[in-house]
Amino acid sequence: MANSASAKKRIQQNERNRVRNRARKSEVKTATRRFMDALQKGDLQIAEEAFVHVTKKLDQVAAKGTLHRNTVARRKSRLSRRLNAAKVAGGAS
Repeated sequence: MANSASAKKRIQQNERNRVRNRARKSEVKTATRRFMDALQKGDLQIAEEAFVHVTKKLDQVAAKGTLHRNTVARRKSRLSRRLNAAKVAGGAS
């Protein structure tokens, strides 16, 4: 257990930040899942809208420091590759 006042305060701050970060990560996961579901269904219009929403959420999370900016860039790149592949496959058929 913490003895000094600053250590006690730091424990409170860490808990507050942990809850906040978990909520932000959960929002990103939910948005990503909605995007992936739209791709699975083959609905490119909804998938594009969901992609914009996911990238916005990822950028916000990176700006707050919850996820590293390179992690966010990698995730956005992977999602955009999936979207582009679906567009190509949808246009070919």
